[in-house]
Amino acid sequence: MTENMITTQNLTKSFGDNLAVDHLTLSIPAGEVFGLLGPNGAGKTTTIRMLSALIGPTSGEAAIAGFKIGKDDYQIRKTVGILTETPGMYSQLSAERNLSFFAKLYEVEDIPGQVERYLRMLGLWERRNDAVGTFSKGMRQKLAIARTLLHEPQVLYLDEPTSGLDPEAARVVRDFIAELRHEGRTIIISTHNLDEADRLCDRIAVFRSRLLALDTPTNLRRQLFGRRVVFHLAEANPGLAEVLRSVDFVQGAESIDNKLVVTLDEPEQQNPLLIKTLVEHGAQIQFVGELRRSLEDVYLTLVTPQKEN
Repeated sequence: MTENMITTQNLTKSFGDNLAVDHLTLSIPAGEVFGLLGPNGAGKTTTIRMLSALIGPTSGEAAIAGFKIGKDDYQIRKTVGILTETPGMYSQLSAERNLSFFAKLYEVEDIPGQVERYLRMLGLWERRNDAVGTFSKGMRQKLAIARTLLHEPQVLYLDEPTSGLDPEAARVVRDFIAELRHEGRTIIISTHNLDEADRLCDRIAVFRSRLLALDTPTNLRRQLFGRRVVFHLAEANPGLAEVLRSVDFVQGAESIDNKLVVTLDEPEQQNPLLIKTLVEHGAQIQFVGELRRSLEDVYLTLVTPQKEN
């Protein structure tokens, strides 16, 4: 069984009368890439600050790598690395001096070695002597990621890691996050980029002060929308939808132009019988595909308040 790297139990944070995080209970295994999704003000950054031992909870408990917040805060801060949305760097210092300074604060043993390792890994070694103020935003973001990793943290908190980056720089950052996953680090990503979360995260938590949903992106799609298969036909035949509705496992079927859209539980097992049935009823099937709802559809369904009748 995979050990949980992060656990929370009824973790709550209030600022006066404002309830920022409401009884959050989570278990995040070691090596998982975990997404925190929610609108502005949902409590994502507050959650990360609590799990980094930067602020204390109002109530509830949490542990990171076995260390309890409020009790083992020093060990927690050595265990985690944080990339904030607007990371502060010393613009007049070189990239190498910036990282060396922060490596000293983290009590890194081999400072030159670690600085060189991550500057090379992120493609900044040739610019190591240049002032950070001359760097593009993408280069500064890569440098901030290097700073986050200098002390080899077990847990990484990445707050909007690709915000404001051009597509090329964003791809470099995403590829690097994927590399870190292969190293077995536990990574928490707070982002508004839903496509990015879909591609990178093993599971996602959608919350708005309180937890609204927690699962893999695929499972959340299935829970909210089911799975919809599209049969593309050579010509329209609305009567075929009625034929498919008579099949026991078909949850719904509709004809749209020359397409049949069918809702199923297990398309991989059920499609062959449907294809056979359609062909027996004269359908000329050109190809079959799955209608994939986006993570944005899932997110908006969960966070948009439902109107009462």
